[in-house]
Amino acid sequence: VKMAGDSRFPDVNTDGSEKNEETEIVVNVGGVRQVFYGDNLNQYPETRLAELINCLSGGYDSIFSLCDDYDPGKREFYFDRDPDAFKCIIDVYYFGEIHMKKGICPICFKNEMEFWKVDLKFLDDCCKTHLSEKKEELEEIARRVQLILDDLGIDASESRWKRCQKYIWKFLEKPESSYPARVIAVLSFLFILISSVVMCVGTIPDLQVVDAEGNRMEHPTLDSIETACIGWFTIEYVLRLISSPNKLHFALSFMNIVDVLAILPFYVSLTLTHLGAKLMELSNVQQAVQALRIMRIARIFKLARHSSGLQTLTYALKRSFKELGLLLMYLAVGIFVFSALGYTMEQSHPETLFKSIPQSFWWAIITMTTVGYGDIYPKTTLGKLNAAISFLCGVIAIALPIHPIINNFVRYYNKQRVLETAAKHELELMELNSAEGKAANSKSELEILAREGKEDPFHSSRLKVSHSDTFIHLLSEEKHYRTRLQSCK
Repeated sequence: VKMAGDSRFPDVNTDGSEKNEETEIVVNVGGVRQVFYGDNLNQYPETRLAELINCLSGGYDSIFSLCDDYDPGKREFYFDRDPDAFKCIIDVYYFGEIHMKKGICPICFKNEMEFWKVDLKFLDDCCKTHLSEKKEELEEIARRVQLILDDLGIDASESRWKRCQKYIWKFLEKPESSYPARVIAVLSFLFILISSVVMCVGTIPDLQVVDAEGNRMEHPTLDSIETACIGWFTIEYVLRLISSPNKLHFALSFMNIVDVLAILPFYVSLTLTHLGAKLMELSNVQQAVQALRIMRIARIFKLARHSSGLQTLTYALKRSFKELGLLLMYLAVGIFVFSALGYTMEQSHPETLFKSIPQSFWWAIITMTTVGYGDIYPKTTLGKLNAAISFLCGVIAIALPIHPIINNFVRYYNKQRVLETAAKHELELMELNSAEGKAANSKSELEILAREGKEDPFHSSRLKVSHSDTFIHLLSEEKHYRTRLQSCK
């Protein structure tokens, strides 16, 4: 294997070992040549490049077990790998750590590190974070694909009631599954809007009626509309509860708790109206009913179930607790400082409106948030100067955390769109591969039948590839191809 007179590779000793410290090897990765020395590679003897030092004494079998090709004339090892990732990985031999360049797929880079047998612990923390984020995205894509496939799949071993539960759940929870499901989602959205409008319109005095005791109450027509809306919400909630796969998780979900709070006041007030009069005074019953009617505002939060924008906004606020905390801290410090200054500076005026520092808190709040109701205001020159500085500081304090919150919103919204598109593309690719596999099997069967001199009366149906007869079978069959999702993994 060794060329005589080549100074780059030292002679092999009689016991088969080389002088590794003086060994020089040439590696060609994707057309990029690199020269390495044994003293650098032996720092990490378990890596693939370090194993190349001792592979020459093992013959061609040992060489080709480590590389794709080898040129004895040039003493050059060839690898059909990504040269950009390789340039980053070899930094471990010189700096003891690896940084992933921008533009390289983190999952592919991890696969390259595994090929070169370099441990992930050498990857810098910032790059590990990027890698973990990409893994989470792929897991989310796989989860969405699996959910869609589960919806499309039908398990013959399941009971009729179980299949009925799945159908109802998909019908009410997944509007994109079918046209009737979209119609139900639109109707639910309209009922939420109608009930919210009725709640507001019912407070207009001109639309209210007077009962026998002279008390104003909502118009009977509005009550009927309200009852119809509550009936819809009740049926919808009960059906979703019955068909949910995990009823405990369903009951404790935030949006489902909102649904209960939107329905419960109607039935409690109805119970108090008919039965409460026997247990307590009528005035107390009316006060309790009015208090419960206020809880009807919770139904407006039901819109979040049908609006991806509201869900994205909620997630962005959750991810922005730190920025919101900074905003409240800035405002709290400013309110305390400027209210104390305003109270002190206004004491010299005989008609001062600043009676105490706690009362001045209200002035500081409406000033720093640039509301300015005008019910309390400074009258001295120093007080006006303090007010001017306070609302300037308030504008700055509010504006500073807004940009990170907007970034979180845009990032999450774009990420959800990318994940949704990736899941759809993955399904399309799986369906395409399934169709190709089905067509190839049908073609081979026809060739066998032709050689045997037989005719297949159902050849047209076998060649026909549809969404229903090939897409689901793909999950249970052994696949010899790779989808894009599997390639990234």
